[in-house]
Amino acid sequence: MSKLRPIKPGPISAKPLAVLLNDVFAEAYAKQGFAARELVTRWAQIAGPEIAAHAEPLKMQWPRPVEGQPQEPATLVLRVEGPIALEIQHSADVILERVNRFFGWSAVGKLAFRQAPLSRARRPARPAPPDAKSVAKVAESLGDIEDEQLKSALARLGAAIKRN
Repeated sequence: MSKLRPIKPGPISAKPLAVLLNDVFAEAYAKQGFAARELVTRWAQIAGPEIAAHAEPLKMQWPRPVEGQPQEPATLVLRVEGPIALEIQHSADVILERVNRFFGWSAVGKLAFRQAPLSRARRPARPAPPDAKSVAKVAESLGDIEDEQLKSALARLGAAIKRN
């Protein structure tokens, strides 16, 4: 007679959501001419925070390849916010250098600009600080804390938590 062994569950093969959606995003970015989506997702690191605050990559336009000729560099189309567009245009050489350094070769030869609001999500407004009366009430309940700055910070934190 054979012995029955309990069945052990196999390893969990859950995949991160980013891996599952990789093909979906890759197709969407490819339609905009981006060979690698990192140019879009890491734009602030590539261009720098001062440029990324006012401009974002919209698409890359690749010229048609000519047989027997090396591939011509692409045109990177940037969406730029209103009046800052002129300043971003003056930074074109810096942007080209940073983008090409990211790619590791001269992938982008020139920039084109489209004036429009950026698609980034607006940050929520900061909540108002708690009123002095509730901060004082929380400060009374803290007991003996010698460091006045620490006591004040804890009182403000406690009042803000109670408010929410």
